[in-house]
Amino acid sequence: MLARVLVIALNTYREAVRARILHGLFALALATTGYSLVVGAYTAKNQLRVVSDLGAAAVSLYAIIVAVVLGATSLYRELELKTLFPILARPVSRTEYLAGKYFGTLLLLLVFVAANTGVVLLATAAIAGRGLSTVLGLALGSAAALGAVGYFQRRSITYLPMAWAAFLAVAGVGLSSGAADDRRVLLGLGVLTMCEVGIVAGVATLFSSFSSPFLTAVFTFGLFLIGRSADTLARLPVRVFGQFLHDLCAGLSKVAPNLMLYVPPRSLLTGEASGVPLWSYVASAALHAASWSLLLLVLASMIFRRRDFI
Repeated sequence: MLARVLVIALNTYREAVRARILHGLFALALATTGYSLVVGAYTAKNQLRVVSDLGAAAVSLYAIIVAVVLGATSLYRELELKTLFPILARPVSRTEYLAGKYFGTLLLLLVFVAANTGVVLLATAAIAGRGLSTVLGLALGSAAALGAVGYFQRRSITYLPMAWAAFLAVAGVGLSSGAADDRRVLLGLGVLTMCEVGIVAGVATLFSSFSSPFLTAVFTFGLFLIGRSADTLARLPVRVFGQFLHDLCAGLSKVAPNLMLYVPPRSLLTGEASGVPLWSYVASAALHAASWSLLLLVLASMIFRRRDFI
């Protein structure tokens, strides 16, 4: 079973990594990091904080968009091209197929988040004293080296982004030692972003199991907005909004996953909040994300097994 799920996951990753929208979003994330460097240059003493905060926000935003787009279109593309039918004609259950699609999307998101977080870490390293030329040379040199490997090893070209993302993340962590607080912020938010997009991808998988790509994207993004506003919705004043709207929003905040867990205050990430260890908080948030993802996959599987493709 695990072998079949892994094969489907890797095939989903190979298809997704070629998507032009992914390349465009990665370019936008890089442009946002460059923009944060420009904005940070105009601040007197907060350049590192501006770069790390804007960079982390950009990684989270673009990762959410990737999760929604891939979750909404991946399964539909298989149905439209009718490549799903020969797969299910083999000894592969619909549950295994759906799990493979989900984990393949999650693998791509991991590469996306790791690469972008590594780029922002390298940007903070340049500000902290490593030198912009050194950091750019390292990033561009590694990209050129992997491009050369991909030119001679065409079959492995779709897996090279994994190696590049891992290299950027490790190099960023090593070189950003001069900005310890900002490194903690970026690493903590990177892990929390992965937890959040795991839930968002699970929501997209659930809706895509019975709906069209457009409606899947709309429903997923709507549930994401509710999750990000869960704390606010639960505390709407009755005097302003009325009892009915108060009860409705309070109910929505309890049904939807509370995604505010994955955007904690900076003081918690830097360790300034007393009595709240960062990695204990991250572990608790990861358990919350894993529970929601499992529940969403079970519901999606139950619906997908009953779906009639004729």
